[in-house]
Amino acid sequence: MKTYKHSKKASQRSLVSLSVINVGEQKCVPSYKWGPGVRDHYLIHYIVSGKGIYRVHGETFHLSAGDVFLVLPNTEVEYSADSSDPWTYRWVGFAGTDAAAMVDSTDFSPARPILEKPAFGSELSKDLRKINESFGSSFRDAVEMTGRLYLALGLFMHRTAAEGIPVDEERVNVRKACEFFDSHYSYGITVREAADYTGVSRSTLYRQFMNALGVSPKQYLDDFRMRKACALLKDTRLTIGSVSASVGIESQFYFTKVFRKSMMMNPTEYRNQRRVDI
Repeated sequence: MKTYKHSKKASQRSLVSLSVINVGEQKCVPSYKWGPGVRDHYLIHYIVSGKGIYRVHGETFHLSAGDVFLVLPNTEVEYSADSSDPWTYRWVGFAGTDAAAMVDSTDFSPARPILEKPAFGSELSKDLRKINESFGSSFRDAVEMTGRLYLALGLFMHRTAAEGIPVDEERVNVRKACEFFDSHYSYGITVREAADYTGVSRSTLYRQFMNALGVSPKQYLDDFRMRKACALLKDTRLTIGSVSASVGIESQFYFTKVFRKSMMMNPTEYRNQRRVDI
């Protein structure tokens, strides 16, 4: 059996709204497995032929030709090809401030991140191939890939609208705000700006965050910034003030206060401890 893997990865995320991270096609060897692991972006696979299994959130999905599965960012997954009839699939990975809202406008969900043989499967397969063919390193290539990606995602959204599948607006708003925070944390953004971007009031966004995540928007942003700060403290020689500025906090005093609350130690103590651990 002749197997292959053609994978193309973007060197950078050229467009803030939506960018292709990687695209490719693979004819897997029997029992080929990826994971358990996590991605930092969305990933859609269309199964061209064969079969395999997809595991996420403790659930196991048995999939075959014509099925589609979605990998959500920062979610542990595992997928493997069948031992006797291994699958061939095409995929596209993407991210951006529009990504969460678009995915949430489909009938994918964290509980069921698969579609069983959607009617538009052949169109999706062609769109994925076109994204692959238009892959390149120039800004023009990035725009063309993104345009084709919008068309591919539109197939899922048309199905949702045509079948009258309800969209969870709260989940859409929370994910859109999270994408805004994740993409703009290094600037002095506020919860008010995230609410304006999402199109709801600050109080509504607060309520939706508490319902969906159990934390406020401000706490989410602070926690995200502190995770980025930890990486900078560990992996660079930037001063504490520079780290603070790099994660969008102008006041070093406030940064230290938030860091201590999150990590139970100040930034200098964290950096020294990480260096000892290394």
